[in-house]
Amino acid sequence: MTATTQLSRRESQIMEIVYELGRASAAEVQERLPDPPSYSAVRAMLRILEDKGHLRHEQQGPRYVFLPVVSRERARQTALRRLVRTFFGGSPEGAMAALIDLGGPELDSQELERLAALIDDARKEGR
Repeated sequence: MTATTQLSRRESQIMEIVYELGRASAAEVQERLPDPPSYSAVRAMLRILEDKGHLRHEQQGPRYVFLPVVSRERARQTALRRLVRTFFGGSPEGAMAALIDLGGPELDSQELERLAALIDDARKEGR
């Protein structure tokens, strides 16, 4: 999977389902999708995700089950890097400021303290 490989909304929904289940057949994905397309359309999207390098498949009896190629954490890091680069000019500070503003009054003092501790840890590690 490359950092430039972008996912459509539906592909993202499918990846979320596969990450949640750990492995999933086309039927399992279809039943969890909102406003699900046909079974053959789900199979086609799974194949596209496989071609893009996001999924792989294993045969389980007469059906294929699909598994993520990279861990959810690695995919999350790749997506965050892309988001920071695209919307914040590569500035993690800008992204953090936007997230804190977005959190608004919902951020409680414990969450702010955890964020401060993460920043302190990053300073100590020289990041």
